[in-house]
Amino acid sequence: MGVLTSWAARFRLRQYVKASLWIVPLFGLVLGVLLAELALTADSADWPSGWQYSATTASGVLSAIVGAMVALLGFVVTIGVLVVQQATGTLSPRYMRLWYRDRLQKAVLATFTGTFAFAFSLLRSVETGSVPDLGVTLAGVAVAVSLVLLLVYLNRFTHSLRPVAIAELVTRMGEAVFASGAAAIRDAVPRGDGTVSSDGPVMRLRTGRGGAIQAFDVAGLVAEAARHDCVFVVTRLIGDFVPPGTVLIEVHGGTSRPDPDRVTGLVALGAERTIEQDPAFALRVLVDVAIRALSPAVNDPTTAVQVVNYIESFLHTVGSTHLPGRYVLADQHKHARLVLPGRDWENFLQLAVCEIRDYGSSSVQICRRLHAMLEGLLETLPPSQHAAVRAEISLLQESIDREFADPARRAIARQPDHQGIGGQYSS
Repeated sequence: MGVLTSWAARFRLRQYVKASLWIVPLFGLVLGVLLAELALTADSADWPSGWQYSATTASGVLSAIVGAMVALLGFVVTIGVLVVQQATGTLSPRYMRLWYRDRLQKAVLATFTGTFAFAFSLLRSVETGSVPDLGVTLAGVAVAVSLVLLLVYLNRFTHSLRPVAIAELVTRMGEAVFASGAAAIRDAVPRGDGTVSSDGPVMRLRTGRGGAIQAFDVAGLVAEAARHDCVFVVTRLIGDFVPPGTVLIEVHGGTSRPDPDRVTGLVALGAERTIEQDPAFALRVLVDVAIRALSPAVNDPTTAVQVVNYIESFLHTVGSTHLPGRYVLADQHKHARLVLPGRDWENFLQLAVCEIRDYGSSSVQICRRLHAMLEGLLETLPPSQHAAVRAEISLLQESIDREFADPARRAIARQPDHQGIGGQYSS
């Protein structure tokens, strides 16, 4: 298949564009040059005297704008470096994949590069008897817009780099991905019980390259299976890292053999996980931020408690949905065509609780907050989810018993508290 003919290759290209910090500013640069040419074409000599400039003034203004835009670009790049240092040091390196995609940051960079290109292009047309009055005025307006965007940018990242703000953002993204995935599964329920033949697979399709499974083209896989009247059974979970030669898909039944390259081209592999089809990746980022706060170098259990608040919100969303751990999707005729492995409730709950419990077992605040979260899940989730929650409560109690030898401190650590320490709790 061609370099960009497969769905997986196009998916990787989209991921690169989303994470790139230079593509949008490059468009801004080109747009600035084009707008400068347009301003020169539309310039009129009949401007009011207050909007007319001498050649010396126009050259000075445009030169100052060019220098200012270069300085502001350097300033924004410096902020970006500081963000990378803070995120990797005190938050989670996984969060950086989401930060690179921020549209405001790209808009700021594009505005700066566009203003630079606009002013620089106008400089060449400044002569003693010919001054681009319209262009100089528009360049001043562009500087004003750039300054406003810079202030918005600073305000955004001053507030958005707090762990609680990141937790809120990541939780919203994870819940949105989970909801869209659940809706897609509901819309593709097969006729009957969706049972797939237990006979051995006719073909095993292996990956030619290694990487983390980032996404599946579900519609493409279903259509390809329908075309060959077979069933595709995906063997690995999204987010798994697979080495080259791993069996990705088993083909069951069928009137003809599908093209292996065409089918594996519907599975996107990359260097790391993405959140597009992987809501558990959002939970992974939340847990990473929480355990970083619990590390001896940071020692900030209150931040971990704030992150647990959003983990609880995410778990309530996930726990309210039936998760069989295996999903059968049908084509438009309701024939089973695709079997996808998925995470069940226990997987999500263990991911959310296990590491925070282990790293925060010596903190009274964390123990009480986790206990309150688990008790809250018992109150709101259906009975089918209670067994896994009670198992986590038992593990938490055992951890408290090991960590707190003094009976009085142990009794305090066992009390559920939604604020960790200082809130209302029930014994």
